[in-house]
Amino acid sequence: MPPSSQRLERGDFVRLCYRLGHSRSTGVLSLALDGGKAELLILRRGQVFTRDSDALGRETRLRLERLTSAGCLAHFDRGLAAYPPSLGRPFSLTEWARQHLEAQLDSTRAQDLVRELAGVRLAIVMEQVPEASTLDATDQRIIAAMGQPRRLDQIWPLARTPRFRLLSFVHFLRSVGALREAGVAAHPRPAIGTPGRQAEAMRTLGLTGHSSLQEVKQAYRRLARQLHPDLNGSKSHAQRRLCEQRLSDVNSAYRELISPR
Repeated sequence: MPPSSQRLERGDFVRLCYRLGHSRSTGVLSLALDGGKAELLILRRGQVFTRDSDALGRETRLRLERLTSAGCLAHFDRGLAAYPPSLGRPFSLTEWARQHLEAQLDSTRAQDLVRELAGVRLAIVMEQVPEASTLDATDQRIIAAMGQPRRLDQIWPLARTPRFRLLSFVHFLRSVGALREAGVAAHPRPAIGTPGRQAEAMRTLGLTGHSSLQEVKQAYRRLARQLHPDLNGSKSHAQRRLCEQRLSDVNSAYRELISPR
């Protein structure tokens, strides 16, 4: 259950909506927006109730989208004793949160996600996964593939789904805390200087065999910035150790590609 009061920065609102919906919360969410405006959302069993005249909830979607870009102080009062039983039309917060988060992923962000997760084993956090009734067959295959820690390149063939579809779902799961990074996977180590060793180095940098030298350098600089210890001081000790391990692999991969022996 989310805390009763918390400060929300830009982008936090959608994750709060997912937690409230996923926990099937009932109550009133009060939002004191920066600038003085107030908003109220009435929830029952994880659904937000509105007077939206559109059966598809277009007005509600627009309202929620506007709230994602605002900073505010949020307070959640459990229970609906002060409100009448007829609250209007129900609208699923978990489904909206998933659609909103998956829509964030364009081709550039998808490439960044692949680079960021290069070599990382991903495992599912089942208590944070959406209800089974909301998952289609592809979702279920992806979740089954992450029943034990696997890399993205291992999950993809098991999921039997287009690459962007997989990345969109992974981005959503990661955003709502339904994914756990279980460390960097160990690869069989081909002999130094062989095509197999160079292909492994390309995978570590999130690249394909057709990438240019300039793309190799750009991918290395991007990952080195993301994983540098000085930029990860706010993370836990275990997360910093994981970043250090990944940075070591990235450095080794870069050396292999720039100066193969």
